[in-house]
Parts: sequence; structure tokens; C-alpha cells
Amino acid sequence: MMRLFFILFLFSISLFARENPFFPVESSDETPMTSNKIENIPPLQRATISLPSSARVVESIRVTYKNLDGSIASKEIELGNAIDWHLPLFISQNYNLIENETPKKVQKKENKAFHKVIALDFISFYLRDKELKIVTKDRMLRDFLLVKPHRIVCDFKRDTDLGSYIKKLKKYPFFKEIRVGTHKDYYRVVIELDGFYQYIVKKRDFGYTFILR
Repeated sequence: MMRLFFILFLFSISLFARENPFFPVESSDETPMTSNKIENIPPLQRATISLPSSARVVESIRVTYKNLDGSIASKEIELGNAIDWHLPLFISQNYNLIENETPKKVQKKENKAFHKVIALDFISFYLRDKELKIVTKDRMLRDFLLVKPHRIVCDFKRDTDLGSYIKKLKKYPFFKEIRVGTHKDYYRVVIELDGFYQYIVKKRDFGYTFILR
């Protein structure tokens, strides 16, 4: 009898000494804690972002994301690429992309022709993308840039009684409106732009060329 009691006593001690099998083993610090809760989040298709008219170069892009454990992290890539602020930037995922696909050759853009937008007796204006060609025999006295709205102002030597002339350019990007007004001994041309630009002006045989930057 005493022998049986001693065996039962040793067996009970061994049960308390080992780890309870009905409780899970604690996870290590290196294992992320996840949840069984399923979030109904739509997959990323395409997102866009538009930049202000003063933007010219994308220096970097940062993506902020959520991990399995709910923590927030981010990753950044350096770019340094020139952009056209008129066009939005896209971020997307396409599961149909073929790995190691050979990129298509970029076709060379054909040289676009200038479009005549204004023709007056002593001055004409032609547009092509970011270029404005002014055909005139009159000498330009000065040119400068003003803001709110962003516009180029240039004065030409001529005594004329034109009064004022306004031409809205609805079909053309970059340039919104051209105004011509007469003053004593000169006339002023105001070229209103659709955003913030710098420009260079070049003297030509036919007159002047303004190029936006």
C-alpha cells in the first residue's frame, strides 16, 4: 500500500514540473504577432497624384505601408527625373506583367509645326509646345516676368494706335492668353501662362523666340 502511494506521489510531482500542455508556447520577440481578423481592403489598381505648376523634377518617391503586425513603415527611392507637371504621376500594380520583357523602342517624335494664333499688321504669333515665335521687324525694348497671374511682358518700339487686342488660347497648353496694348512710342505684349515657368528669349532673323522652362 505504501509503495502504491509513493508511486502516485512521484507521478503527480512530474505533472506539475513539466510545462502545461494546454497553454501555447510563448512566441519569441522575432516572430511578428498577427491577427486572424480579415480586413476587406480593395487591391491597388491605380492611384494618381498631381503636382503644382512649379514642379520640374521628381527627386524621390516614398511609399508608406502597413506590415502584418500592424506596424507602419516606409521605403523611399531616389529618382531625380524631369517631369511635365501637366501630367499626373501614377502608382499601380499589374499582375499580368511578363518578367524580363524587352521594352519597346521609343519612337522619335516628329517635329511639330508652329501654329499661327495671331496675325496683326506689324506682328504675328506662332505656338509650338513650349515655344512662342514672334514674327516682327520691330525692336524689343525689354522683357520681364510677372506673377499672379504668371505672365511674360515685353515692349516693342513702334508708334501705333492699335488700342488693345486680346486673344484667348483655349486649345493650347502652357499659354493661356496674349494681349497687345499700345502706349506712347511703343506697344506692350503680355503673354499669360498656365503655370509657373522660367523662360529664355532668342533673337532671330524673323523676330524673337520665347522658350518656356
